[in-house]
Amino acid sequence: MDIKAVFFDLDGTLFTSTRGVATSTRKAIQELRQKDIFVGIATGRGPAFVMPLLEDLDLDFAVSYNGQYIFTPKEVIFQNPLEQKSLKNLINYATENHSDISLGTAHGVNGSGLLKFGETRLASFLSGVLPSGTSGVARNSFKHIIRRVLPQNSNLADNEEEVIYQAMMVATRNETARLQEAFPELLVTRSNPYSVDLISKSGGKLPGIQRLGEHYGFTLDQVMCFGDSENDLTMISGVGYGIAMGNAVPEVKKIATYITDTNNQDGIAKALAYYGLIHYSVEKDFVSKDQNFNKVKDFHRLMDGKTQEIPKAFSPTEASFRADFKVEEIVEFLYASADGNQEKFTELVNNLHQAVDKAANKVTLKEHNEDSLTGQVDAMIDLLYFAYGSLVLSGIDPYEIFNAVHRANMGKIFPDGRPHFDPITHKVLKPEDWEEKFAPEGKIKKELERQKRVAAKKHENK
Repeated sequence: MDIKAVFFDLDGTLFTSTRGVATSTRKAIQELRQKDIFVGIATGRGPAFVMPLLEDLDLDFAVSYNGQYIFTPKEVIFQNPLEQKSLKNLINYATENHSDISLGTAHGVNGSGLLKFGETRLASFLSGVLPSGTSGVARNSFKHIIRRVLPQNSNLADNEEEVIYQAMMVATRNETARLQEAFPELLVTRSNPYSVDLISKSGGKLPGIQRLGEHYGFTLDQVMCFGDSENDLTMISGVGYGIAMGNAVPEVKKIATYITDTNNQDGIAKALAYYGLIHYSVEKDFVSKDQNFNKVKDFHRLMDGKTQEIPKAFSPTEASFRADFKVEEIVEFLYASADGNQEKFTELVNNLHQAVDKAANKVTLKEHNEDSLTGQVDAMIDLLYFAYGSLVLSGIDPYEIFNAVHRANMGKIFPDGRPHFDPITHKVLKPEDWEEKFAPEGKIKKELERQKRVAAKKHENK
């Protein structure tokens, strides 16, 4: 994969519900940096809030205030303040409609105590406690109590020397269209159900990321973005790989390239592992020196929710299921070898039946002193060896092909965010859109054509 930069939204994405950064996410960022992949933030929050996070996580840059203020730990790359006329109209509108408003500067956010309170951990906790249906009396009473303690700043318009990059206003979803109509020169976007962000029409997270790409030498199709809210929509749809968190709003999930787990369940690390950018493991899991094994382990962790960490032999029933899976692939191998000749395919399958009978007789006549686990592992490693041998004798480098198959297998997640299984064999089923989005045959064919071209060129140069 040609990923040059990864961007994270903050609330609901990089942050867990307690406003912390998961240990798995911190490890993932370190792995990305070790691979020389740029890592940044794309958020509606301001630079004063984001700068300590850049330093703490050793990140490269940030698109803050929804693209209005772009910076690194060492320099400001881009600034796009609100025009004074729009700013005064916004303040007048908020005053006339008794709406709480805050104004974002390079040094912090001034204005509504209610909006500032909404950024705290306590507010996040209380928001979770209040049922989603209590948008009436309970939430209004809650708002008035907080405003009494943290009153609205009535002197917003007094300090004209301060440059304002973004306005934040308390507004329901139903008020969004009215605000956009009242301020056609601005972009009204939303990162939560309770307030909107108002920025210049040319702003947005995606244009901000594009500006950084022009500055650092990467294109949008080389970018992976993580998000969960409405203000992430253009970003998620406009880059090469748009990842929706499991807790994302439905609109974001609908247009995402991939839907991962929630922000509280290691969603970022799991998605990065899905694309092969990092290896994800929980603390007690062992990690093999065989990276292909680790990728398959990531697949089983995603599908089964856990992995086997202590060596254990398969039961006869489990062994039968695993053997069925392998036999199916052997039959597919024979079918491909017959190259469309049904008569030849039937002959090859009959030969396979005879080979199974012959092998069964041979195994039963042989003396076996090993225990069940040792015998199973010995056979599985021999299968691996024969599989590699077949690739060697075909002149095929399996590395990129294995990765393509791995990504396809990791795409067997249904719209409900979960894998579905055959009730009898427990085999992972394919979603309806899997063939269109994930089927690996096209990628395998393309990689084989590349390998043949490279081999032919080497042969010509001899």
